[in-house]
Amino acid sequence: MAASSLIISPRKLRSDLYCYSYQRDANTPLVISVLASLIERTMARNERIAKNCKWALTRKDFRSRVFDCHETPDMTIQSYLERIFRYTKAGPSVYVVAYVYIDRFCQANPGFRINARNVHRLLITTIMVASKYVEDMNYRNSYFARVGGLTTNELNNLELEFLFLMGFKLHVNVSVFESYCSHLEREVSIGGGYHIEKTLRCAEEIKSRQIEERRYNQIARIML
Repeated sequence: MAASSLIISPRKLRSDLYCYSYQRDANTPLVISVLASLIERTMARNERIAKNCKWALTRKDFRSRVFDCHETPDMTIQSYLERIFRYTKAGPSVYVVAYVYIDRFCQANPGFRINARNVHRLLITTIMVASKYVEDMNYRNSYFARVGGLTTNELNNLELEFLFLMGFKLHVNVSVFESYCSHLEREVSIGGGYHIEKTLRCAEEIKSRQIEERRYNQIARIML
């Protein structure tokens, strides 16, 4: 499959955000690729800051270290977000609200820097909290924990610490939601590729696997 066959445009992104349907759309929402790219660039910027500024390593808030893993997870951000989507079916708007929460969290805790050791725990926590805010029905914390590769107690503690570090500022009104959607759309339109080459390849591989799985299921039903 050629890279040009998977088109990501601001219009398509907005369509996903507002009109995505699990029954009609089999592909992973584009917002996941955009969010993965944004976070990867943030991590790369933070790594450069850490190398050039020693104070960036010592300024970190002790409480926010709860998100640090003892070992860096061997899973890309793109793959991790796709795993969360695959097993939770959280709608595209959930990822936008999670993005709002991540931004607010970083602003409220200026010593916190997103890096490879804390990004996975931060993502599963913000997505779970955003899902509770957006969706009418949700999975239990224990289920989100299994999806995210954590124990239930770990995720419970992460959620509690996150809420206090955020000051429980979870409300996202329509204008804020729209502004973050517009920001995601600009990320798509400004650079065209906007460093999404790698995430495009991942999306293409997943799309191919989904097509193969559907074909296999169709053959299995015929044989039965």
